[in-house]
Amino acid sequence: MSSTPANNDDDAPQDPLSEMLANLMGGQGMEGFDAAALAKAAGLPSDPNALSQMFAQVQAMMSGSSDTPVNWDLAHDAARKAAAGDDPSVTPAQSKAVDDALRLAEMWLDPFTDLAATAIVGSAWSRAEWVEETLGTWRRLTEPVANSIAFAISTAMNEQLPEEMKSVMGGAASMMQNMGGALFGLQLGAAVGALSKEVLGSTDIGIPLADLQMALLPANIKAFGEGLEVPEQEILLFLALREAAHARLFVQVPWLRGHLLGAIESYARGIHIDMSRIEDLAANLDPSNPEAMQAVLSEGVFMPARTPEQEVALAKLETALALVEGWVDEVTFAAAANLPAAGAIRETIRRRRATGGPAEHAFGSLVGLELRPRRLREASALWSSLKEQRGVAGRDAIWAHPDLLPTSADLDDAAGFGARRSAADASESDVDAALTKLLEGGFDDLPPTGEDTGPGTTEGESDGGPSTDK
Repeated sequence: MSSTPANNDDDAPQDPLSEMLANLMGGQGMEGFDAAALAKAAGLPSDPNALSQMFAQVQAMMSGSSDTPVNWDLAHDAARKAAAGDDPSVTPAQSKAVDDALRLAEMWLDPFTDLAATAIVGSAWSRAEWVEETLGTWRRLTEPVANSIAFAISTAMNEQLPEEMKSVMGGAASMMQNMGGALFGLQLGAAVGALSKEVLGSTDIGIPLADLQMALLPANIKAFGEGLEVPEQEILLFLALREAAHARLFVQVPWLRGHLLGAIESYARGIHIDMSRIEDLAANLDPSNPEAMQAVLSEGVFMPARTPEQEVALAKLETALALVEGWVDEVTFAAAANLPAAGAIRETIRRRRATGGPAEHAFGSLVGLELRPRRLREASALWSSLKEQRGVAGRDAIWAHPDLLPTSADLDDAAGFGARRSAADASESDVDAALTKLLEGGFDDLPPTGEDTGPGTTEGESDGGPSTDK
């Protein structure tokens, strides 16, 4: 009579490939296994330390999170690694300079906006600190796309396997299915790390990446100022004005952050994955060469065509981003009137936001979306026109509700929008006044119910009494 193996971790049978991978990548070794000979045969480095690092990286890519198909730990590590090069720590002098600039900026902004100052304490960040403070928001923005990519890659990889291999894979298949999430995590981390070398503050791309904070990056500001021939103090103060203006807007208009992030998330959910590119990637997948896999992803894995629904969503998102950046641009320039180089700095930032840097383009290729205010100049002109027509308070009152915001068509006719908004405000005031009067006791000129109304007497009745039939 045959015996049945005990059902425990020590005795449970495993498929050969799963056991080999577990031993190999777990560093336990296998009896008679010659790692150097295998490396030489496979064309891999024979140095034990190099092999150990490679296997550790492959193991990290194979391991996944229990609550998401994307390896966000790997994304974090890749972002920190990309930001680490030439990332000097913030000095006490730099920290004080940033704090002083943000405090002065708050005072300079007061006469030029009806939105009150915030109680936020400003900070000076290194690039690594920017990564730590913003990665959670990047995860929120990209998770719909990341999940789609992870699912598409794992599906394509399974379809590429011959039928006889699928039975051999056994438990190792779950590790292979994490490859898609690991690939996206690596690429996202690299893109975020590269962005950390380009951004100037916490709101540099038009949305508050760090939840309700004000921060500037001294190392990046210094690089930004090279070649401008503008005193560094002027550049710092102008950028502090922009950061403080963003902070006021997002703090005093509490619905705005969720409005923008929600629009981005909705757009991302509708992104289509180019399955032919994914299949090619899976067919040529080399787990020992993460750099090559990242290069494939950086070229973009999305179909260029968008659905009509996505075109509408994208237009709304771009308009919202332009309105935010246009308002900040207008308010900042007004408050910076005392800075001799304000016009030059403003134009440099406008062009920078319109074109985007290399890291921003890489991020756009990865998620199929570039967070740039393409109509910044039109939006700035609209806010300027509203200030002329309605004053500072009237201009800023537009932020009271998302339904009041200008549309893309309104950006083409700034003066017309102001007139239409004033007419709508007057109509709403008339309705509110009538409703208030009614609730307070009605209209005095209405006759009591049943009272004779004279000329309006019902046909067949006379002023003197009941009608008489003839």
